[in-house]
Formats: sequence, structure tokens, C-alpha cells
Amino acid sequence: MRYSTSVLGYLWSVLDPLVMSAIYWFVFTRVFQRDVGEDPYIIFLISGLLPWVWFNSCVSDFTKAFKRDSRLVRSTAIPRSIWVTRIVLSKGIEFLFSLPVLAIFVIINMLVETDTAQHAHIGWGILWLPVAVVLQTILLVGLGLLVAPLCALYADLERTTGLILRALFYATPIIYNVSNLPGVFETLGAFNPLAGIFTLYRMAFFPDQWHALTVVISVVMSLLILGLGAWVFRKLERPVLKEL
Repeated sequence: MRYSTSVLGYLWSVLDPLVMSAIYWFVFTRVFQRDVGEDPYIIFLISGLLPWVWFNSCVSDFTKAFKRDSRLVRSTAIPRSIWVTRIVLSKGIEFLFSLPVLAIFVIINMLVETDTAQHAHIGWGILWLPVAVVLQTILLVGLGLLVAPLCALYADLERTTGLILRALFYATPIIYNVSNLPGVFETLGAFNPLAGIFTLYRMAFFPDQWHALTVVISVVMSLLILGLGAWVFRKLERPVLKEL
């Protein structure tokens, strides 16, 4: 078991987004005057950071997917795409196990917050949660089929991917809404496939967040990336085996 030798065990899977949420909540609610996101802001943050951790950890692991098990990849007869899908599914299970933490914060907010306007209410939008999970899975599998073989062939792409992920964190509506972006940047932000996915995650608590354009774009781009990833993977599978 992954956490069998860890004292904190399961807590490690949610500690990173919780710490990040606490930092951003403190900075934007106690240090600076916040004009982005929704109230309660801590719920807004966690509902974006938990799926981001799933995305970030998957893409990071994609860069080492084949090199880590190179001997097994070369010798096995099973489809090599298994090394991508197992990362997506294992990290996805961790994400699902982290959702009770979000529920706890929602309950605490409802019990502690005296201002009803600051209450987190779970509404019909929670029905979008499975859709968001499926859509993010499609996107991640597509990206994995792209990133894994490319990083196996070109070593420098591993570090490049890390830099891209750092920039993508701030280009993704995690600490803000797409609608908070000024002018043309709102349109550009909608073309981030994570924008529509995160909108679906947040619909359970913030139904006013609905942004049809970003959701449609996310669906289209996720399917396109999956198709592109499958095509690239088929083209590069043989060269990857030779490289390993």
C-alpha cells in the first residue's frame, strides 16, 4: 500500500491543496482586498485546487512514465498505453478520496459562518461533478499519450513540462474566475480546457459560475487532445521502444 509506511498516511494526499488553500485564503482575505473568486473563498479555492493537484501530479508522472519501468515496457506484450491510464486512474482515485475534505469544509462553513450570504450551499449543480471527473479523465489520458512518449524521446521536455505546469497554474481559474479576467483575456482564458472543467466542479456550490462557452470549449478540446494523443502515441511507440 502506498501509505503503509507513512505516519500521516492518507493526509498526505490532501495536505498540499489544503496548505495552498490556506495560504491563498490568508493573502486574499486578510492581507489584500480580494475582488476575484466567490464567497466563501476557502470553498472556492479548495474546489479548484483539489482537481488541479490531480492534473498536476498526473502530468508530472507522465514525464517519467516509460523511463521508470523501461525494462518492463520493452518486455511486456500488453498495450503500452496502460502506463498512462494507470497514472490517471490511480491519481484520480486519490482525488476522489480527497473530496470528503471539501465536504468537511462546507459543513464547517455552514455551522460557523453567521452571515448567510457567506454560506456554502450544495445545490443541483453537484450533478455536474461526475461529468467533470469524466471530462478531466479524457483530457489527462490524451495529454498522457502525448507527454509520455515525447519525454521518453527528448529528455529536456521533462524540465520544460515542469515550467509549463508552473505557468499553467496561474493561467487556470483556480484563485479567480474566468469572468474576472479583463477584456480579451476572458476569451483567451476560456480556451484553457481546465477552465470549463473547473466550472463544472464548482457548480455544486456556485451555480452563478456557469459559463457555457468555457464548458463547450473544454469538451471539444479534451476530445481533440485525446484524438491527437492517440495518433501521436501510435506514431512514436516504436521509436520509444528503441530508445528505451
